[in-house]
Amino acid sequence: MAEKLVIKVTAGADAPERCSQAFTVAAVAAASGVEVSLWLTGESAWFALPGRAAGFALPHAAPLPELIETVQGGGLITLCTQCAARRDITQADVLEGVRIAGAQVFVSEIMKDGVRALVY
Repeated sequence: MAEKLVIKVTAGADAPERCSQAFTVAAVAAASGVEVSLWLTGESAWFALPGRAAGFALPHAAPLPELIETVQGGGLITLCTQCAARRDITQADVLEGVRIAGAQVFVSEIMKDGVRALVY
């Protein structure tokens, strides 16, 4: 089994099922004891802001704020540097525990032994 799971979510409210799937897989992995690194890119970048996940709803899906809390309990959430800049989001704006980092950090995470990467 992989020692770490890196998930990049590129969708937000614009593609709710894909978005929810990424957060659900990340939360299930974290709850199962897998080390998780969840990357917010594209429209999912907005979910790095306090209160934004509460406005997301998808029938028959777990609430996004609960999924984020589960991921944070067993992993790390990263907001893409360029995605943040395009939306005028700074480190001072994001949820506690969310870091802002770029492609170099993403690549260094996914290239290590024992890592699996998924993109939604």
